[in-house]
Amino acid sequence: MDKHPFNSTLETGIRALVVLEAFYPRHCDLMEMTWFDHLIVHTGDIDGQDVPESLHPDLPNRTGELLVRRQLVERSLRMMQQMHLVDVFETEAGIEFCASEEAPSYVELLQAPYSLALKDRARWMADRFAQQENVEIRELIEGQIGRWTTEFTTDDTSSGRSV
Repeated sequence: MDKHPFNSTLETGIRALVVLEAFYPRHCDLMEMTWFDHLIVHTGDIDGQDVPESLHPDLPNRTGELLVRRQLVERSLRMMQQMHLVDVFETEAGIEFCASEEAPSYVELLQAPYSLALKDRARWMADRFAQQENVEIRELIEGQIGRWTTEFTTDDTSSGRSV
């Protein structure tokens, strides 16, 4: 049994799937998925009214999570693609991800209290971010989590290496 389920490919894949299902039909790139993977469990990092409380504790070094999270999110999206729950699209802008036709019935099966809380936060995020451009989301991340973490993530993803 995995002693660190938060860092497992499976849990990260489920979080990614829940996010993509909430954002459907919007496609998200790897950078956005990395940001959303952080935000879905650390919603408290966002300022504003009606912001849900974070699911995971606010640890002092959590900004560093974005630095290591990208590869994990990438692996998890690949796994969800192999399970036919995530569709991958090659576009002029790069590789993008979207929930597949099979995703809604799988996400509906997730009924544990933690899963329900994830789905609530994903719907809240979709309501808040679905109509925003990538640059607007990036500005929020830079302001709330730290400029150096987004620059590192962007440098990694702009090299053209993706799933």
